[in-house]
Amino acid sequence: MTAVASSVESAAASSSSGAIATPTPLGFTLAPSAVSSRMLNLRVDAAVVTAFLEATEHWPVQALEYKSMLRFRVAAILDELCANTLRPHLVATLLDRAHGAMQVVPEGLDRVEQADAMVKFATAVAHLVGRSNFDAMSGQYYARFVVENVDASDSYLRQPHRVMELHNDGTFVEQVTDYVLMMKLDERNMVGGDSRLLHLDDWEDLERFSHHPLAFAEMRWSAPASKKVTADVYHPVFDVDRNGRPVMSYIDQFVQPGDLEQGQWLCQLSDSLEGSEGVLSVPNPVGSFLLLNNHFWLHGRDRFASHPKLRRELMRQRGVFTGGATLRR
Repeated sequence: MTAVASSVESAAASSSSGAIATPTPLGFTLAPSAVSSRMLNLRVDAAVVTAFLEATEHWPVQALEYKSMLRFRVAAILDELCANTLRPHLVATLLDRAHGAMQVVPEGLDRVEQADAMVKFATAVAHLVGRSNFDAMSGQYYARFVVENVDASDSYLRQPHRVMELHNDGTFVEQVTDYVLMMKLDERNMVGGDSRLLHLDDWEDLERFSHHPLAFAEMRWSAPASKKVTADVYHPVFDVDRNGRPVMSYIDQFVQPGDLEQGQWLCQLSDSLEGSEGVLSVPNPVGSFLLLNNHFWLHGRDRFASHPKLRRELMRQRGVFTGGATLRR
């Protein structure tokens, strides 16, 4: 068992409670979400969003795909438009075990015709706290995918009429996945399908499962063909952070139990997560995105009501924290 080191800003001043000092927000507001005080709502002023898009209009999304350094350039531009107050708040929120999650709302970005602008804005926010990982499914640093009424894929990602169970991202790849960003680009004829989130500290059975003999047993994780990842990886379900608190790397679809005992324990763990009273149901409007610490937040999705013209397009970015030691097993 390896302790997990967690810090984005290793030089940032921290109080005894672990909170990082932050400046007064300029160009955005930050407040507790109506869904849960654990999640913060970060609303970026329309004037800042407009100025950001004007300042970056000569770089299409393709330029960000080809030149990874430009992702940091657009991040710096966004932070400068907020008088360099945005990055400290992003860092402090994502590293804070009491929070670690936010819903970001860029005012004025709410139509599918603005999808490329949405990708660019989300890229800037993500690169203020970290660096995006390569997404094998798309072959880029991000992935866009559509959910429709009929699906024949090999995982639950695009299947609208069933619940996508709670999980962490990056469980079946060698890359460390510190954060996950999920943005809605389009939605039509949709009823239901809200995001489902669970903070580990709100899970009633955390102690029971994180202290089980199998909690730190190495298990095999493999992905279906659509993920375009061919090599299996091996790691336990649980690890601990630098303060000895449990963190997870788990998804029910891709863990491959080695025997009856592991299979039974994993089924019990899944049932407990899905039945937890701590699970949040979070609507996420078009243009908004969720940004989560992937180590102590699990996420999933509720089912949709059937409609022949149902359509939802999502964008995903996943990556590692930068500026200090990252969360690693």
